[in-house]
Amino acid sequence: MDDRFRQDIEAVGRIAAVPKILDVVCRTTGMGFAAVARVTDAHWVTCQALDHIGFGLKPGDELKVETTICNEIRSSLQALVIGHVSEDATYCSHPTAAMYGIESYISIPIIRANGDFFGTLCAIDPRPARLDNLETMGMLKLFAELVASHLDADQKLAEAEANLLGERRMAELREQFIAVLGHDLRNPVASIDSGMKLLLRQPLDERSHQVVTLVRGSVLRMRGLIDNVLDFARGRLGDGLTLDRSEDGGLATSLMQVVDEMRIAHPDRAIKATIAIHRPVLCDRARLGQLLSNLLGNALTHGSSDQPIEMRAATEHDRFVLSVANAGNPIGEETMKHLFHPFLRGEVRASQQGLGLGLFITSEIAKAHGGTMSVVSDEQETRITFEMPLDGAPSKPAS
Repeated sequence: MDDRFRQDIEAVGRIAAVPKILDVVCRTTGMGFAAVARVTDAHWVTCQALDHIGFGLKPGDELKVETTICNEIRSSLQALVIGHVSEDATYCSHPTAAMYGIESYISIPIIRANGDFFGTLCAIDPRPARLDNLETMGMLKLFAELVASHLDADQKLAEAEANLLGERRMAELREQFIAVLGHDLRNPVASIDSGMKLLLRQPLDERSHQVVTLVRGSVLRMRGLIDNVLDFARGRLGDGLTLDRSEDGGLATSLMQVVDEMRIAHPDRAIKATIAIHRPVLCDRARLGQLLSNLLGNALTHGSSDQPIEMRAATEHDRFVLSVANAGNPIGEETMKHLFHPFLRGEVRASQQGLGLGLFITSEIAKAHGGTMSVVSDEQETRITFEMPLDGAPSKPAS
């Protein structure tokens, strides 16, 4: 079989209706051989065939195209149906009829949606057949259109799968790159942070202290971006976020440490913190600290600079609730729909551009704890709230 036509033969072979079509053609017309053929200017190739007369063609077999009447159909794009070849004024002396001993003949062009000629739905028999009726012609044309439609659908599916595979490969390469880059950035950032901490222990003048404080603030923000990038890559390439849960009672201290770091990084902004954790919370303290850091970072970026950020964390009944609120413009309706999607960035100042991963990672941390995120935004304030069961298990729906 010519490899150039292998895909065409396989495409026709995937059309489950073709065997039934060929069977109906033979039963309806009384003819013994029916086939779907791929026809070009130089080739006539069998794609599928039903042979009751021992004509001897099977998928992949080829006839010399110049010996077939289908070659003429390719040029005219007109259906040809002959019930009794020897009595037909035009085709009684046709060499094809004499070569193959044909008395009845059908050839219906199969034309793709873009107008390309694919081949023919054809049938032959050494005996005459009654084919001169509109019902038979209508049925044959409908069958040819059905084959063409399936071929078009098969091609579109193959193209879609190829595009999807290409996109998946690109996504995997991109995410692997992100993971490697994030990992390699952690070490120099940690070194810078250690150096700044060491400098702060030395006697510094006011200007030097301000510079070191600003550098530490930038390091804190870089560390948060790197953590978000790594978590995003883990979530896409691995099994999602991992948790190290404990009930050691250190959650309040961990959250307050995050608040203090943010205050150091943003000395010109007011952050009010209220923490009332009176019961153990089964959680990953580091992850909840990351969640809070992302929420505070979002509030500092999008909130009014002359209004304080308000943070609350408390145990209420059987729930742990943490919220961060800021004044400023309310979140738009369209943005609200995609607020926790990756790479979403609202309108921010040029000096505060980010990757748009913070709230996405926050929602992933919430899900990993069996918790939920909710947002309320109006002209007075925007408040994002995280809520989870104290035991870290998903809550049961209310009855």
